[in-house]
Amino acid sequence: MSSTAQPIATPTTGQTITAAMAALFGWGLDLFDLFILLYVAPVVGKLFFPADSPMLSLAGAYAAFAVTLLMRPVGSAMFGSLADRRGRKRAMMIAVIGVGVSTAIFGLLPTVNDIGVLATVIFLFFRLVQGIFVGGVVASSHTIGTESVPERWRGLTSGMVGGGGSAVGGLMASLVFFVVTTIAPGPAFAAWGWRLMFLSGLLTSIVGILLFRNLEESPFFQAAARKKIIQVERSPLSRLFRPPYLAIFLVNVIMTIGAGAGYYLTSGYLPAFLNLVTHTPGPTTALLLVGANLAAAVGAPLFGEISQHVGRKPVLLWSGILRVVAFPALFLAMANTTSLTMLTIYVLALTFLANGSYGPILIFLNERFPTEMRASGTGLSWNVGFALGGMMPTFVSLFATTPASLPMVLAIFTGLVSVLYVIGSLIIPETKGALERTQ
Repeated sequence: MSSTAQPIATPTTGQTITAAMAALFGWGLDLFDLFILLYVAPVVGKLFFPADSPMLSLAGAYAAFAVTLLMRPVGSAMFGSLADRRGRKRAMMIAVIGVGVSTAIFGLLPTVNDIGVLATVIFLFFRLVQGIFVGGVVASSHTIGTESVPERWRGLTSGMVGGGGSAVGGLMASLVFFVVTTIAPGPAFAAWGWRLMFLSGLLTSIVGILLFRNLEESPFFQAAARKKIIQVERSPLSRLFRPPYLAIFLVNVIMTIGAGAGYYLTSGYLPAFLNLVTHTPGPTTALLLVGANLAAAVGAPLFGEISQHVGRKPVLLWSGILRVVAFPALFLAMANTTSLTMLTIYVLALTFLANGSYGPILIFLNERFPTEMRASGTGLSWNVGFALGGMMPTFVSLFATTPASLPMVLAIFTGLVSVLYVIGSLIIPETKGALERTQ
């Protein structure tokens, strides 16, 4: 069944701000929970994935991260369907609370030294649970944010939620990492400090409850509900995997693989790179990561806003072309510099471009689907691509047999995924202004 356009209530300024901030922080809070593992990956690798080679232990930790990513499409299917049929707000609140609680549980788990291989199994199980809830947050927060703002601000909101939200999550994780490594330096961090990192996930559940209390439902969802589209279209997923939306979904995934792989190989891999390649001290690494996330928080909204003026396709295409050249060059430059100043510049440039390049992705995905299946379509498009892209750090750790080979391996991988991003950008249509048309 196709929908008939319904009048969309113009959101008030307060509703617009509340929805945009809730979407931004909802996604940011969940990325905070995911980033914690990336920040403690070298320690967690030894405690839950012990191996003769440090790189194999690190690969185990990143594989645990990839497991979470692989469950995100399942979460998107579950919570996206809930968001499309029962409302975006309800789905987002349940998912955010679930992520915070499941993250805190990791801080209480026994290690391999305590109960043997069973510790690894338990760790992976809770990563699966966490992934379902994170996928749910994507399906709801990535939709309610752009649906609740006027057309003029959708590009900026896209960058704020999709890229800025991840930057907020990374920034919070960086600040917690800085505090914990300060009070538990060196051996103390390996002994018990990593547990504090995970337990801080409880904060996200508390903040989420407070933040979403006054959030209003998306005006697009309200209009669809008035039209009774929601009751008739009981299975948004069934439409997604049939023509014409199947082809749209597959092209979307090409874009999100390129975006996700670029993100996780830059912002995601950066903590391990600074630890293993440049041997930057923990507190200095934490400050560099704070700066990196600030650069990301600027890049994504900026590129999103530019797409509001020139279109989604040109921004995605030209940023992808720039990535093909800049990513490999920056990784090799970081490995060869002995100057903290130059290292800082390279880190900021890397994260600025990585996050900026997918600033318009969120609104682009939303503009590809009608209201009654938008949360499911956007959530699955995002999560399938980011799940596959998120596996790249594991492959990098396996291909790089020693820390010394990491820069070249990263240069090759980031160059290749950026080529994929360019190919996708050449295929996609221009979608700017299509949200009402696909209502």
